[in-house]
Amino acid sequence: MGKSQEIAQAIVKGVGGVNNITMLTHCATRLRFTLKDANKADKDALEGIKGVLAAVKQSDTAYQVVIGGGVEQYYNDIMALPEMANVKGGEVEDDADGELTNDQVKAQERAKTKGKNKWVDSFFEFLSDSFRPIIGVLLGASLIIAIINVLIACHVVTGETQSSTMLFCRAMYRGVFYFLPIMIAYNGAKKLKVDPWVGAAIMGAIMTPEFLALANPDKYASIFGTDTAGHDAVKSTLSCVTNATLGTESCTTKVFGLTMQLNDYSGNVFVPLLMVAVLALVYKGLQKIIPNSVQLVFVPFLSMVIMIPVTAFLIGPIGVWLGNGLGVGLAWMNTHAPFVFAILIPMLYPFLVPLGLHWPLNALMLMNIDTLGYDFIQGPMGTWNFACFGATLGVLIIAIREKDTQMKETAGGALAAGLLGGVSEPSLYGIHLRYKNVYKRMLIGCFAGGLTIAILGWLFPATLADGTVVHGVTTTAFAFTSLLTIPVFNQMWVYAISIAVAFVVSAVLVATFDYRTPEQKAEAQARIAREQAKAAGAAAPAAAPVATAVADKASAAQVAQASLPAEPTTTVLAPIAGHTVTLAESGDPVFASGALGDGLGIANPIGSQVLAPVSGVLKTVAKTGHAYGIKTDDGVEVLVHIGIDTVKMNGEGFAAAVTKGQRVNAGDLLATVDFDKVKEAGHPTVTMVLVTNSKKLAGVKPITGADVKTGDSVIGITH
Repeated sequence: MGKSQEIAQAIVKGVGGVNNITMLTHCATRLRFTLKDANKADKDALEGIKGVLAAVKQSDTAYQVVIGGGVEQYYNDIMALPEMANVKGGEVEDDADGELTNDQVKAQERAKTKGKNKWVDSFFEFLSDSFRPIIGVLLGASLIIAIINVLIACHVVTGETQSSTMLFCRAMYRGVFYFLPIMIAYNGAKKLKVDPWVGAAIMGAIMTPEFLALANPDKYASIFGTDTAGHDAVKSTLSCVTNATLGTESCTTKVFGLTMQLNDYSGNVFVPLLMVAVLALVYKGLQKIIPNSVQLVFVPFLSMVIMIPVTAFLIGPIGVWLGNGLGVGLAWMNTHAPFVFAILIPMLYPFLVPLGLHWPLNALMLMNIDTLGYDFIQGPMGTWNFACFGATLGVLIIAIREKDTQMKETAGGALAAGLLGGVSEPSLYGIHLRYKNVYKRMLIGCFAGGLTIAILGWLFPATLADGTVVHGVTTTAFAFTSLLTIPVFNQMWVYAISIAVAFVVSAVLVATFDYRTPEQKAEAQARIAREQAKAAGAAAPAAAPVATAVADKASAAQVAQASLPAEPTTTVLAPIAGHTVTLAESGDPVFASGALGDGLGIANPIGSQVLAPVSGVLKTVAKTGHAYGIKTDDGVEVLVHIGIDTVKMNGEGFAAAVTKGQRVNAGDLLATVDFDKVKEAGHPTVTMVLVTNSKKLAGVKPITGADVKTGDSVIGITH
């Protein structure tokens, strides 16, 4: 085992082990861990590791390990450990292309709501993980429905039940929705660390022909065979009433002498979710009291004996009542306030999806189909999806116009995934959440699409097969809203016009008014220029070494100067005007500890340009534009860190003017910063100037408590 691997393993052990790590990222100087429990980290052990300058707990889940300029190598060593392979969201904050990865954007967005109410976090994770594994089959089923509807609309076939072939085609998608409760029970039980097959078996028991025969003994007469007495006995205990609002029939019977409400649980989503929550308590309780040697037999056996009756008598009816109640409430709003409903849904979804909070609405869609026979949420939801895809098209148009190859690939792939698959995540995490101006344009598209569906739905109501009049767009299938699934919607023309409005409005607004701040646009243009220069350099014939050095480093004079004996660095200049403060006054415990070296902070910075405090080569340039490390020719290492915790701004408000490896002279522009945005984000604006290798120098003397101008001497250096 190599030394670097030993150090990496020691750091992982020091923060509580790999099982305690939720996410690992890094900035210019620090490893940033998101831990399940930061109290498990061993500060003394971490600070005893070679190369670790300090270890700082920031919150119950956030922990920083300060490394200094070599942080990227430490990060790579840790992520290369086999045991780190399953750490979710463990991508570096600054990837190879200078941007956050999609998983990192998702993790950061969802982390905004995590930690305050842990039970809420756990609930939505449970809900999400119960549905996510079956998204593929739901998408497949929705496409089968779309194809069948197209064939019916084109009069290729006359209906789903007109032939044995079409009946079989119906079975191809109906199986997904009919057995959906068993799938959800399996996933939910697995999430709660219970034998998933026990969860599936419990739901399967109340979906068997024997259970269904309790509510309809005539339909399932074959269950009784020639036992007419048994058939009559079951029928005699049956009592049914009709729900006038939903148009559904509710029946009860007597089992074990107790009244049992009978329901058809096919397609139900609330019942399995409630059931596995109770099952987890029962299952784990049995594991505690039953000896290990017989748990394999008796834990599943007793779990089924207990939970099947509990589900049939109690949890099943509660789940149905809950789903029906929510469905009735939304149906009332859709009927009595269709304008509000049609606009509210597409305006909410852009904020629900990034946080994973849209799953309850997805569950309600499935419940509506199960109870009402149709759903009215997916139509308005489709306008949000197409507003999202339209915004992505706007980004693609700008990328083509500016010859931005990187963004063309990102936006092109996201647009294809959206229009053909109905998947918004590539657009959302790949573009929209990185550039918040997208939301300002996209929400207008959401509103326009929702308003269109509201107006057309009111002017042209739909009459369903059962005679129900509905204002809006409905569907009898759970569909991913893409171009391919447009035929599954009733009032298809209303839906098509509405999503087209949402798509076009968003695309035009983004393409016209851009999706980036001025700083982001300047940074993108600089990146494009670098990429084009690099491509041109690769295509050109090899030049002489001196000419190449001149082209890459800046000028012939700089190359010549670099070859001369190094002048001793005796002073560090102020990179920006302001008031100098001590490290202890900076507000950051890591800087205050001196772990990153001696130096000072410049509070209340004046202006927006941050200049190089010394001459040398840039060894570190944070992709987020907030930190710069310069090494002088005589070995002095200086770090300029703009603001405190500004890495969390993901580059917004920062426009880097330099790149890693570039040579700069004292006074050259490093970055342009919008300090108002730093304040709005809630971060201190104090700019840190540190000599990170202070211990190797004879003296480092900061000048604090003074008002300084850009270029004034603020730190004295002696060798």
